[in-house]
Amino acid sequence: MIQSEILNYPVHDVAPYINWIYFFHAWGFQPRFAAIANIHGCDACRASWLTTFSEEERAKAAEAMQLFKEANRVLDRLDSEITIQCIFKLCQANSDQDNLIIEGTNFPLLRQQTPHPNGSPFLCLSDFIRPLSSGIPDIVGLFASSIKGEVEEHYKNDPYKHLLVQTLSDRLAEAATEKMHEYIRKVAWGYAPDESLSIPDLLVEKYQGIRPAVGYPSLPDQSINFLLDELLDMKQIGITITENGAMHPHASVCGMIFAHPASHYFAVGKIGEDQLKDYARRRGMSVEVMRKFLAANLPK
Repeated sequence: MIQSEILNYPVHDVAPYINWIYFFHAWGFQPRFAAIANIHGCDACRASWLTTFSEEERAKAAEAMQLFKEANRVLDRLDSEITIQCIFKLCQANSDQDNLIIEGTNFPLLRQQTPHPNGSPFLCLSDFIRPLSSGIPDIVGLFASSIKGEVEEHYKNDPYKHLLVQTLSDRLAEAATEKMHEYIRKVAWGYAPDESLSIPDLLVEKYQGIRPAVGYPSLPDQSINFLLDELLDMKQIGITITENGAMHPHASVCGMIFAHPASHYFAVGKIGEDQLKDYARRRGMSVEVMRKFLAANLPK
C-alpha cells in the first residue's frame, strides 16, 4: 500500500471531473442550467437544448450556454499554464470516543447534538474508525489539493474573466481531488480495486466511503487545517495556512478520507456550550477562540 504521494495533474486530465453544478451555482444559475455541460457542442444540439426551456427561461439558458463556452476557452488557456497538485497520506488511526488518534496525534472531532426526528443516533466522523479499545489499527486518509501557477494574476484588468478564472480554479481543485480519490480507492489504498463507475456516478458519490473536506458540514471547524498541515506538510504542494486557518492559494481544498462501507455524509449542526467547552479543551484552545471558529454551529 502506498502511504504518501504527491500527484501532478494537467488541466485536461481533471477537467472531465468538474462538477459543473457548483460552477454554475457560483454564477447564480440553478442546477438545471448546468445540464449544458452534458450537451454535445454542435449548434444543432445546443439549439435543441434551448428548446427544452420555457420562453421565460430561454434567455437565461442562452446566458448559461455562453458562460460554459467562455469557461471552456479559459480552461484551454489554463491547460498550458497551470497544473493541479494533490498530496495524500494514508495513516494508521484509531478512534477514542470523539477523537481520532492519527499516528500518535490527537485529532478532535465534533458530534451531532440536535435530536433527529426519526431518533437516529448522534454521529461523529470517529464512528467510522475502529476504536482504540479493539486493539486493531485502522486507516484514515488525509489529503490536500491546490492550483500550481500564477492563476490569481490572470485577467486582473478584466473583472468578469478574472472571476471566471477564480471560479474555474476552485472547481479544478475539487475535480483533482475527485480524480485523486478514485486513484486512492482503486490503487493506493486499494479497498475498492474493482470499482467501475462513470464520472457522473462519481459526482453523485456512488463510491464506497466519504471524503469530507474542511468546511463540510461534518468537518466544520476551519482550525482543523492546522492539524492537517502538521500531518500532511501542505507546503510540499505550495499551500500555506493563515493565522485564522484559511488556505492560500484560495483555490485549495483539504480534508479526510474514510473507507468504512457504512460511512456517509452528515451535518454536525448546532452544538451546545457543553460540547464547545469540551471540544476547546480537546483542541487545546480557549473557548473564546473556538467560539469564533464554530460560530455557525452555535445557537444565536
